[in-house]
Amino acid sequence: MLKFTQLNADWNAEPNAPDLRVEHDDTSLVARFRPNALLYPEFERVSFILVRFENCERYRITSVNDHGWYDGRCRFSGLAPAWGEFYEISGNTRDDLDATPWIAMNGLGARHFHFYFRDEALEVKALDWSMQTKS
Repeated sequence: MLKFTQLNADWNAEPNAPDLRVEHDDTSLVARFRPNALLYPEFERVSFILVRFENCERYRITSVNDHGWYDGRCRFSGLAPAWGEFYEISGNTRDDLDATPWIAMNGLGARHFHFYFRDEALEVKALDWSMQTKS
């Protein structure tokens, strides 16, 4: 059985043009994107949100978008509570149902993180994560 734990209770990505960028080194991955300042006005002066994944084993950016998710073409359609959120997923994450190749890193983390953006989704296997802002 899958369990989805939402991790972004009081922040989120800009829904129309998040401008997702990722950078990585040996074991850390940083996802950078624009915040949703309309829904969260405290982010009006924030240029980017940075989500850092520590001890990252692998990651991928899939092409699943909101249309595919709502049409049931995402492997988590009907299972994840809502589109456009950041989750930790536990249980059988059915990684083989998405053919997008993983990018291998040198970390050992096995927690499954999944962030739905407008036109893509970021999947990460890592030990932990943290969030910070950049003005």
